[in-house]
Amino acid sequence: MNRKILAAAAAAITGAGLVTAIALTPSASAGQQATAGDQAQSEMLAAMARDLKISPEQAKLRLASEQRAAVADNTLKRQLGTSYAGSWLDGTGATLTVAVTDAAQADLVRAAGAIPKTVARSATDLDAAKLRLDAKSGKAPNTVPGWFTDVTTNSIVVLANAGGEAAAKSWAADSGVPSDLVRVEASTEDPRPLIDIIGGNAYTFGSGRCSIGFAVDGGFVTAGHCGTTGTRTSNPSGTVAGSSFPGNDYAWVRTDAGNTPRPLVNRYPGTVPVAGSTEAPVNSSVCRSGSTTGWRCGTILQKNTSVTYPEGTITGLTRTNACAEPGDSGGSWLTGDQAQGVTSGGSGNCTSGGTIYFQPISEILSVYNLRLTVSGNPPSSTTTTPTRTTTPTTPTSPTTSNPPGGTWAPYTYYGSGATASYDGSNYRVIQPHTSMPGWEPPNVPALWELA
Repeated sequence: MNRKILAAAAAAITGAGLVTAIALTPSASAGQQATAGDQAQSEMLAAMARDLKISPEQAKLRLASEQRAAVADNTLKRQLGTSYAGSWLDGTGATLTVAVTDAAQADLVRAAGAIPKTVARSATDLDAAKLRLDAKSGKAPNTVPGWFTDVTTNSIVVLANAGGEAAAKSWAADSGVPSDLVRVEASTEDPRPLIDIIGGNAYTFGSGRCSIGFAVDGGFVTAGHCGTTGTRTSNPSGTVAGSSFPGNDYAWVRTDAGNTPRPLVNRYPGTVPVAGSTEAPVNSSVCRSGSTTGWRCGTILQKNTSVTYPEGTITGLTRTNACAEPGDSGGSWLTGDQAQGVTSGGSGNCTSGGTIYFQPISEILSVYNLRLTVSGNPPSSTTTTPTRTTTPTTPTSPTTSNPPGGTWAPYTYYGSGATASYDGSNYRVIQPHTSMPGWEPPNVPALWELA
């Protein structure tokens, strides 16, 4: 099957247009393109077969059918205009139904190979009703995890957790959406953002903010003074599973399912890899990352230092002349690509300079029996138990260096209008995304354009 057709079909399925696995560099030979494309196609079909519980041949047929349906649907959307009320495929992806508000348009739908269904409200009507709910999202009850347009029932669905049905109906009515347009459905959803766990990034707990130290299997390590055992965290969501402060200043957070540890530290901008935790000697250079002051460097002055904070004395810290400020606590310290520890505290700031201490990483890993996430190991989606290491369907960890002559880096978020250089050329983001290996700017024209 033509790979361009498969790419278009997969883009229609995901709605994101990120069929990057089969994008090739312009310099690749025809033979290399065929080999890479065939392998990517095979991997895509295998993933579909696994997750949809069908055979690879059925997956191939389904992609072709969905591609044809996408073309027909987009054509009908233009032809039907305000009569168009949405479309959907059956469970096998073989049959397309197109809803219309004007029964006289049914023959047009049939001519395109789809099944017509006459309904009361157009897609425009449904979207307008949902916008009313969106405008009142700040007043949505805590028992409402979400709402959406449902073209199959020509209605707006509001999800409600147990006991919240009445509050959901009342909120929808107060938003100005007619009651006959809204369906309230019972739900057990408890949505939260799924985040890549990267050292130096901010996380919050209550009204406080600290920085992630390093990703480990099951979550991340940070400073003990950033939360006692049982404290809930956000961005990423999780729970402090162990904390020691004062005496020591370390903790680890067991993150909720779906947050993925990465062997990376934020360099502000870009990222650097984490390849291990070999301890560096005194007078070694050391750099730290934190969510307040970003990436700062200095040297290791002394080890096995005791320092007294108002809360008590901390022992076994490493003393440095790299600066840090409030909010950087818990952040990463590295020498080269080797993890050294997490920010504890100190004196001074990043304007006048100062003395900052970090808690060595080796003790944290040993006390809690944790495994540092390092490059070369597949990333593992975190779960509610620290020992699970399920590998998600994402590319493997990055190499230990950035592309030659470029600022682009994998596992980095690029927002609207962001720019990056790669292999001598400058690129501008078309679609915001978090980069992955293989998604280099020249490979993914759906994400980047030449600046």
